[in-house]
Amino acid sequence: MSVSTDNMANPLRYEVLNLYKNLLYLGKEYPKGADYFRTRLKAAFLKNKEVKDPEEIKKLIARGKFVIKELEALYFLRKYRALKQRYYEDS
Repeated sequence: MSVSTDNMANPLRYEVLNLYKNLLYLGKEYPKGADYFRTRLKAAFLKNKEVKDPEEIKKLIARGKFVIKELEALYFLRKYRALKQRYYEDS
C-alpha cells in the first residue's frame, strides 16, 4: 500500500521542489535582500513540512504560485518605475 502512496506523492514532491527552486531564483532580486528572502522561504516550507494530505499540498502549491505572480508583478513595477524615472521628468 505504501508503494501506491509513494507514486501518488512523487508528482507533488517534484512540483513542490520546483516551486521552491523558482521562488529561490526569484528571491535573488528581492528588495530586502536575497538572504532575508531565503530565510523566510525556508521557514515557510519547513512550517508545512508535515502536511501529507494531497489536497492540502495542492492548495499550498497554488498559494506558492500566487506568490510567484506577486513577486513578478513587484519586479515589473520596479522596472517600470526605473524606466519612467529615466525617460520622463517629474511634473
